[in-house]
Amino acid sequence: MLLRTALGIAFSLWVAAARADELQINPNHPDQYTVVKGDTLWDISGKFLQHPWQWPELWHNNPQVKDPHWIYPGDTLYFSYVDGKPRLSLTPGDAVEEKVLPRVRESSIEQAVRMVPSDAIIQFLNSPKVVTAEELQRAPYVIGFVGEHLIAGAGDGIYVRAIEEPEGLGYTIYRQGKPYVSPVTKEILGYEAQFIADTTLQQPGDPATLVINKSDLEVQRGDRLMLTSEGELALNYFPRPPKEQIIGSIIRVMGGVSQIGQHDVVVIDKGTADGIEVGHVFDVYRRGNFVLDRYQSPEGVVVKMPDEIAGELMVFRTFERVSYALVMKASAAMHTLDRVQTP
Repeated sequence: MLLRTALGIAFSLWVAAARADELQINPNHPDQYTVVKGDTLWDISGKFLQHPWQWPELWHNNPQVKDPHWIYPGDTLYFSYVDGKPRLSLTPGDAVEEKVLPRVRESSIEQAVRMVPSDAIIQFLNSPKVVTAEELQRAPYVIGFVGEHLIAGAGDGIYVRAIEEPEGLGYTIYRQGKPYVSPVTKEILGYEAQFIADTTLQQPGDPATLVINKSDLEVQRGDRLMLTSEGELALNYFPRPPKEQIIGSIIRVMGGVSQIGQHDVVVIDKGTADGIEVGHVFDVYRRGNFVLDRYQSPEGVVVKMPDEIAGELMVFRTFERVSYALVMKASAAMHTLDRVQTP
């Protein structure tokens, strides 16, 4: 029930925020489609629309469907035109005048179709995070281990400088990772803070005593601690283009892959300071290669090939100078330094 309520709130807010641009229908759209397990609203909308984020407007054209956000595996969606406007409904086009009656779901654990594949992003909702050099410098750090261990793991105690006036009991241990660098200005936009372990404060002080609850890596002296933050709601996304024209670049791909494809997580060089919000959708353009043209002169002239659209991505987590985004569509392989911009 909580999951359905969260999705309902998320979709309703998305409907309110969606732009009223003219719908661009997918010329290869089916006349009907039956939802299957594993589908997302983004996947389904892409079957009918060239821009999946226009999905709410397609539903908005159907006043008989009061709760379009309740879509479940097994539902059949019908595409038609009514008074010259495209419409998607839960009844065939020749039965649009029928009243759509509420239906009782047989399974109490059946889940409505999600907006995005949350399993692709859930590990990035809390960690790693992006911090500034100043934040790392100010953060408490591990100075030693209970029992004189050289390293520590789950169940071990640690000494930390300094947590004398704690703001909470849960602290996360991070280790400074590689910097995020602007491809244009070469300035450092932030540092990746790699998740190491979760801890609980046992005794404030300088040093303070904490115990490690769980760890991904062994804790080392010098590792930094920050207050543990609660996870973001994985379904709370309202895809829409930014209101302003924003142009940036992909500066990193998470997971260590070289070519970026659908449902990969990437980092872009724009953040809240640039007007980026969670849910913003961008087109991705693969940067054109440089070709040496020797047909006009023996020395040759360098010619840049045009940038070509390669996919779409959606921002799901923002920081001040950078953001995490999920690749929603990939029509061609993408790479770091490819351009992202407002559709």
